[in-house]
Amino acid sequence: MLDEELLVRTLQNHEIELFREEYFNLHPYDRAKFYLRLPGELRERIYECLSPEEMADIFENLDADDEEYEPILAEMNPQYAADMLSNMYTDDAVDVLNELNKDQVASYLTIMDKSSAQEIKDLLHYEEYTAGSIMTTEFVSIPEHSTVRSAMAILRNKAPSAETIYYTFVINEERQLSGVVSLRDLITADEDTLIKEIMSDRVVSVSVGVDQEQAARMMKDYDFLALPVVDFQNHLLGIITVDDIIDVLDEEASDDYSKLAGVSDMDSRDRTPFGAAKKRLPWLIALLFLGMLTANLIGRFEATLEQVAILAVFIPLIAGMAGNTGTQALAVAIRSIATGDIREESKWKLIMREAGTGLITGTTCGIIVIGIVYVWQGSIYLGILVGISILASLVVATLAGSLVPLVMDRFNIDPAVASGPFITTINDIFSILIYFGIATAFMSYLV
Repeated sequence: MLDEELLVRTLQNHEIELFREEYFNLHPYDRAKFYLRLPGELRERIYECLSPEEMADIFENLDADDEEYEPILAEMNPQYAADMLSNMYTDDAVDVLNELNKDQVASYLTIMDKSSAQEIKDLLHYEEYTAGSIMTTEFVSIPEHSTVRSAMAILRNKAPSAETIYYTFVINEERQLSGVVSLRDLITADEDTLIKEIMSDRVVSVSVGVDQEQAARMMKDYDFLALPVVDFQNHLLGIITVDDIIDVLDEEASDDYSKLAGVSDMDSRDRTPFGAAKKRLPWLIALLFLGMLTANLIGRFEATLEQVAILAVFIPLIAGMAGNTGTQALAVAIRSIATGDIREESKWKLIMREAGTGLITGTTCGIIVIGIVYVWQGSIYLGILVGISILASLVVATLAGSLVPLVMDRFNIDPAVASGPFITTINDIFSILIYFGIATAFMSYLV
């Protein structure tokens, strides 16, 4: 159990041995959380108590969303920070360095251990958010013509520095990926058996330039603990482990949710109202102009409103229903695209299903509102007008909510940017046009 007061007291009193004893009794995740909660002057005491290698374990459990890496690294002695990065798994060190500017990265790489620096440089070359950027080069591979005995010797030698050993990937003489063998197979096989005889050659891999979201989807679909990453000639470059994929899924979900809300995915890192407002204003200004278009449309039907003022009462109802329905359809379409459930041939089915859903929900809501308006205002024609407007608006809104992300995906634009506020505002425009268009046609029955 975390006794935070005791740990803080031992740091303040420079009781290094007692602090280390209590600190290393914690789970690595709890160590990282305690470290982040400390003020800067006490974090500097931790650097006196822990070696760079021990500090590397803490950094591997930090979440970049909790706090930015740059100010934390600035607290450390540069050589201490470089040694810490050298002791981290390569992919985790790359994640940290990607948060820094180029000058800072170059500075750390210059004073870092040469072999570690080269491994990190190799991964930094890959474009961010690709399979290459999240893979690790710390894995175990064995030649296909080796025996189980020699493979186990390789495994014992490399296991301490490898991220995972549950699956070992097999390569041929050209270092091309040719198979995979599990730790269970190695343990249960005869020592003189050739790896080629027990390996599975039906190995699934991912190209180094593939988007990280696609790699995450593959690992989810196949229930892998590790996914090999290859180049265009099938040379084994690295592996993606399940812990990195969990981070990717969390990152992608957070990004899509932020876009659906019409805010930046970086909003959570802004510590000041000014910073957060600066990220949100572009969307809000764009939506403001769209809102002005809606107001202008209402103004064009001023004559209709003057004749039947009661029509204004139902504008928020129809616009709100259309916006809500459109957002629901949008969420369904984006989820289908994000999970890969939707294919070219199933897009038409999705559109038809959403159109049917809009027709059913629109008809149901329309019938209900006809009854309510008739009882409330005593006019069946007004009820029919509002009911038909809701029916038509819900069908159009549902279609818009499903079509817009599909079209954007077709043109390789992230469909999540078709955010809830954007779809809501667009549907406001359509619903107002529908409502007043029908109202104008019904005018002789309403006056």
